Amino acid sequence: MEDEVFDQIVAVINSLVSWVAAGAMVFGGVVPYIPQYRDIRRTQNAEGFSTYVCLVLLVANILRILFRFGRYFETLLLLQSIVMITTMLIMLNLCTNVRMATELNTKRRTFIDFDWNHFWSWSHFVDYLQCVLAFTLVAAYITYLLLDSAVFVETLGFLAVFTEAMLGTPQLHCNYQNKSTEGMSIKMVLMWTSGDTFKTVYFLFTQAPVQFWTCGLLQVFVDLSILFQVYYYSRYPQKPVSHTVSLASSAKAL
Repeated sequence: MEDEVFDQIVAVINSLVSWVAAGAMVFGGVVPYIPQYRDIRRTQNAEGFSTYVCLVLLVANILRILFRFGRYFETLLLLQSIVMITTMLIMLNLCTNVRMATELNTKRRTFIDFDWNHFWSWSHFVDYLQCVLAFTLVAAYITYLLLDSAVFVETLGFLAVFTEAMLGTPQLHCNYQNKSTEGMSIKMVLMWTSGDTFKTVYFLFTQAPVQFWTCGLLQVFVDLSILFQVYYYSRYPQKPVSHTVSLASSAKAL
């Protein structure tokens, strides 16, 4: 009798752990952007956050969804991609609104101008939506044509996870250009690191396709590089503090 009760308790605990792990996989990836979103809304300054992070994650997750048509993987990862795409669109909407409120240049830049000098720096959120939709349709059509090719499917999977592994590189480059991590949420990067570590371990334990965990390791390395920038630029400042914020505030005042 006691053994049966013990087995039931273990089963309940295992079920609970599985649900928590599932929830962490689906929603854990978006949690790091909550403090960044709140910081941008509070300061009305999006200079410290690279919107190319949104571009990287949108491309990666769209490709991952298409990869599933050629090679099945867990439904949890599919849901994770859908949630992440939605989150990145929300972040883009906020950053675009804040930038337009503080930008002195009133000339509208649109996606249909096809001006590479202003790629991913458009004036309105609808232009980003047009770009994402165009990319999705083209990628889906190519996938439909080449779905029977094992080489194409595996390459698509690699591109999906490799693109996501490069998630932190736009922020890494933005910090390097600014010679500062000011305006970037350190909480966001810490959550990136913990989330990517958990995700990589999850991939290894669930025997996910090799592309997933190898690129997960690369993603953790990039996260650690950004954390090193935080340490380096705080210890050896390269420019006056609050420089970016003061510029944005001056522009808004004008």
